[in-house]
Amino acid sequence: MAPRRLTGATDTYAGYRARLVETLRARGIRDLAVLKAFAETPRHLFVPPAVRHRAYEDTALPIGNGQTISQPFTQARYLEALRLKGRERVLEIGTGSGYQTALLGALASTVFSVERVEALAIAAQRALREAGIANVSVLLGDGTLGWSAYAPYDAILVAAGGPEVPPPLVEQLAPDGRLLIPLGEHGAQTLTLVERVGQGPSHAVRRTPLGAARFVPLLGEHGFDA
Repeated sequence: MAPRRLTGATDTYAGYRARLVETLRARGIRDLAVLKAFAETPRHLFVPPAVRHRAYEDTALPIGNGQTISQPFTQARYLEALRLKGRERVLEIGTGSGYQTALLGALASTVFSVERVEALAIAAQRALREAGIANVSVLLGDGTLGWSAYAPYDAILVAAGGPEVPPPLVEQLAPDGRLLIPLGEHGAQTLTLVERVGQGPSHAVRRTPLGAARFVPLLGEHGFDA
């Protein structure tokens, strides 16, 4: 797992992170590994300086280019549903600020993340380096195509809402792998757990709705046009 260097006496944000963890716990997050990841990951490094004083509020914040860093509870709910044990290879679609990428880095063995907006990809890579997250890689490209070079993935997390599950992502999912994606129209989706059951071309796909979600649209060849 990635080392955490922003801890100890010089970590002035530790108390704020502890309060955020208590908020998540009070809202029903029970996975201890997920709570530990939030306690150790410096969210303030992944938001613009103008909103850094709000970094540990349980709210979404703007990060530029019309994008936001998601509400921590939403991310915790996502991560808990993936049921990561620490040994997985994970694909993330939509790097955004890089904060969720960092959280995944604390919960999995290796993380590969795809971002379509160059400015966000560059900023995320910079923040991940500053946070000392070493087990993640970021690719600039169309996330709906996945990242085939490192497939198969034990888990795939899609941080944008699409009309349907992109076929390349299902193809890149390992047997018994889990994929989380918001499905539906613009602004109103259903968070859906997609599980690949069985091996080879005869595998089956099982879908489980997990509740309402609101995410930015998934753009790309197998997503929305705009």
